[in-house]
Amino acid sequence: MLESVAIRYRPDTAPKTTTEQRPATSRLEQKLNALRAGVLGANDGIVSTAAVVVGVAGATAATQPIMLAGMAAAIGGAVSMALGEYVSVHSRRDSEKHLIEQERRALTGDPEGELRALVHAYTERGLSPDTARRAAVELSRRDALDAQLRERHNIDPDDVTSPWHAAVASFVAFVIGAILPLLAILLPAADLRVPVTFAATLLGLALTGTVAAWIGGGSRLRAALRVTIGGALALAVTYGAGTLLGTTGMV
Repeated sequence: MLESVAIRYRPDTAPKTTTEQRPATSRLEQKLNALRAGVLGANDGIVSTAAVVVGVAGATAATQPIMLAGMAAAIGGAVSMALGEYVSVHSRRDSEKHLIEQERRALTGDPEGELRALVHAYTERGLSPDTARRAAVELSRRDALDAQLRERHNIDPDDVTSPWHAAVASFVAFVIGAILPLLAILLPAADLRVPVTFAATLLGLALTGTVAAWIGGGSRLRAALRVTIGGALALAVTYGAGTLLGTTGMV
């Protein structure tokens, strides 16, 4: 019979996981994930803003429409990305909070059943029944809720993501990325705008692709090639569309 006394859930006395107790690798992984999200946000800012400004530049050489279109693309894209990130993270956070509360009620109402479920989860991972029982009992004595959430639901109860932090980070990353094509299209002379923007955009995309691959441990060359080829296609299509509209007199 399982040691039910080991899993008696007492929310007022269950020890909390402190920052010092968390594995250093977990904290590093969280930072790397945040950095990866920032890099990808900057990548989106670069390619989407660049596609808009070169498209407008293909239709007209006037500075004002290019600047207005670029600013609108940068601000609109940043707001859209921030809203999307907020909604996405908030939905995930609501789901996590619901699971945490559900697990808290289950531990209060049926602690022995929850311990059996935890033992089963460990055996599914390859531990022997005896080892799984000992691990489940020991971790449940320490913090039953934490053990259940981490093993069965892959949730860290002390690290529920803030949707506001995610939204602000996405907004800032997108704007930072958008600055590159805006400067590249506005600063050079009119006849150099498009080639300079193409070069600066592809260089920026190669850099973000390389950094993202470095963070994720993938091939830096392949990642850089993927994003630069994709960016080049996006720029070529929008510039071609803008040029066509300009030559036909539609704009």
